[in-house]
Amino acid sequence: MTLATFDLDNTLLAGDSDHAWGEFLVEEGMVDAEEYKRANDRFYQEYLNGELDVFHYQRFVLAPLTRHNMDELEDWRATFMAKKVQPMMQDKAVKLLADHREQGHTLMIITATNRFITEPIAELLGVDHLIATEPELVNGKFTGEVAGTPSFQEGKVERLNDWLAAHGESLEGAWFYSDSHDDLPLLRKVDNPVAVDPDPTLEKTAIEHGWQVMSLRR
Repeated sequence: MTLATFDLDNTLLAGDSDHAWGEFLVEEGMVDAEEYKRANDRFYQEYLNGELDVFHYQRFVLAPLTRHNMDELEDWRATFMAKKVQPMMQDKAVKLLADHREQGHTLMIITATNRFITEPIAELLGVDHLIATEPELVNGKFTGEVAGTPSFQEGKVERLNDWLAAHGESLEGAWFYSDSHDDLPLLRKVDNPVAVDPDPTLEKTAIEHGWQVMSLRR
């Protein structure tokens, strides 16, 4: 099996689904607009700066999920997909996935964004395997905490290694596509690292190491 893995936000998508979810909650009046937007923007800047406390951030993101039942949340999510995710879809990303699929590669999205947000996006893209940060569920309700290791930075390597062990597979010949320097731990583990519309730190590292650099936007 050859594994082709993809970051989601700002890689396959032309935008960040996690941040867009926060914007959606503000726009729909589901949270205190001024306070939530300020915090959402602050966390996003910390992420861009490589300074994000992932557990602190996840508690912020997951808190609104704890106050509503699953039927309500799934209705919101369907609206979010139509309003926010569909405009971020990229034809070149769909083609890239198709190219790997035609080569018989096993496709996987590995993302720090939580599964509640990302599962329908993976389904929309036709990617069967998803590693995402797992929100804790107790009796069908979100608790606001993270279950296990968030798939962020070194956590992506840990979570992927767990998946590989469970499936009796390896990273031999594997690909990983990402836009972010936060994904350098995993990019350094695969045989075929690809920087996609990379941030300046990742672009510099990719050029220094002779990695492929590409764009799905231009």
